[in-house]
Amino acid sequence: MFVAVWWAVALLRQDFRLLPTPDLVLDALIAAAKTGALQSNLLITMARVAASFFIAMTLGSALGILLGMSRTADRLLGPWVVLFLNLPALVIIILCYVWFGLIEAAAVAAVAINKIPNVAVTLREGAAALSRDLAEMAAVYRFGRWKTLRHVILPQLSPYFAAAARSGLALVWKIVLVVELLGRPNGVGFELQTAFQLFDVATILAYALAFGLIVQAIELGIIQPWERAVNRWRR
Repeated sequence: MFVAVWWAVALLRQDFRLLPTPDLVLDALIAAAKTGALQSNLLITMARVAASFFIAMTLGSALGILLGMSRTADRLLGPWVVLFLNLPALVIIILCYVWFGLIEAAAVAAVAINKIPNVAVTLREGAAALSRDLAEMAAVYRFGRWKTLRHVILPQLSPYFAAAARSGLALVWKIVLVVELLGRPNGVGFELQTAFQLFDVATILAYALAFGLIVQAIELGIIQPWERAVNRWRR
């Protein structure tokens, strides 16, 4: 349905440079794939997304669980989380590039710093809502810290992990493109900047389509199956 509407609007406008038809976008996608530029830039961008996503999820989850389970930590660190949560992503990106230079580590760090507060806020809500009955049961049966974490705490937090991962993937991918556009010589963001300068809308839409397909594959092939698996204990 969407493709049909897109095709109809493009044909009505008759300005294929501004709004190319789906077949022109597909041609641009195939042309980029034949040169190898599409695969190369997608892999580079996905590597940055994966590194930033892993760092943000690891540190953000640990911070969020700490804030949710400790009122003292929440009082001390909560305001800082809110500050970074509302700090514009562009500011953090520019500061990382200015302080550390136009290097790969600065790019990944800028993306991770932008995402960590979002993960922390989500997991804080989950940790604050943990069942006290289950915690008391674990204490009575002397589960110990590791067993309690694995079998009592983490299963209850799985929906919050899934929500943080799903929103995090969308946010990280968008910020990575800005990072690449501002200070990297490769990746999808760099290619989009080049296409913008050439007013090549077909190439812009081709890269957007390619990455959209990858994100859908991750959602359907990884996140949703994992979410179903970790929630099997729920009635």
